[in-house]
Amino acid sequence: MGAMSVRKQSSEPTEAAHRAGFACFVGRPNAGKSTLTNALVGQKVAITSNRPQTTRHTVRGIVHRPDAQLILVDTPGLHKPRTLLGERLNDVVRTTWAEVDVIGFCLPADQKLGPGDRFIAKELAGIRKTPKVAIVTKTDLVDPKALAEQLIAIDQLGKELGIEWAEIVPVSAVGDKQVELLADLLIPLLPEGPALYPEGDLTDEPEQVMVAELIREAALEGVRDELPHSIAVVVEEMLPREDRPADKPLLDIHANVYIERPSQKGIIIGPKGKRLKEVGIKSRRHIEALLGTPVFLDLHVKVAKDWQRDPKQLRRLGF
Repeated sequence: MGAMSVRKQSSEPTEAAHRAGFACFVGRPNAGKSTLTNALVGQKVAITSNRPQTTRHTVRGIVHRPDAQLILVDTPGLHKPRTLLGERLNDVVRTTWAEVDVIGFCLPADQKLGPGDRFIAKELAGIRKTPKVAIVTKTDLVDPKALAEQLIAIDQLGKELGIEWAEIVPVSAVGDKQVELLADLLIPLLPEGPALYPEGDLTDEPEQVMVAELIREAALEGVRDELPHSIAVVVEEMLPREDRPADKPLLDIHANVYIERPSQKGIIIGPKGKRLKEVGIKSRRHIEALLGTPVFLDLHVKVAKDWQRDPKQLRRLGF
């Protein structure tokens, strides 16, 4: 009897409940995760890069809708660990995956499924409770036949590993095609509840961390092969310059770029300091765009011996 009356109620049109929750995009490097985050949030929040592990911090973008709030958590890439930092990153990834409400697995349409995708899919199969959406990215780069083949391959991969995809969605973030549709499909998978962040927040990432990330990106530009991960940036302080007229503010930012070995100092600084100067100019432009205010950037390069392997240094550098 009880069951019947419940069913009868649910068939009447009711006001749709507000939903709010967390989603994260996973996928091998270059699968289009950051681009997708930016397209959904409509603002450059995650730092797009063509190499893994540039977003070591959880950068969140927030999609505000009248009936829902979708909070995007950007996990660092899962990879085969070689150092303490690698192992710590993988733990962070697994706990994040288990805590979010929905996982979007990004697979580029223009590349056949490879061992990297399989490696991540196997990990995903182990996380039973969280709904998983397969997102085929970069669909603008392939013809309909190739896209159809990729969709079938993903369906097969799910069957093979025992993953039940909640949805398989093709998107092209570049053309904004289907990005809204993707949000429409992710939202019903979120729990019912009030908004978790005030309207207007696009990211709850402290500005200092985002600034550090922009500097790190600029510092790695062009020297990734020599220093793939051995750069950490810490913003020591961000203060508005005193005695400035209200219409001409200036933000002073003092940041340290940490490297592991003295021999790397020359690579970062460059002949006659030319490279560090370029890093400063480039990152300052990005920081000013992010914060919407003129910036004076003071950069120093310091050696923190083997910081990737030292738990105390890792903590101090924010990992």
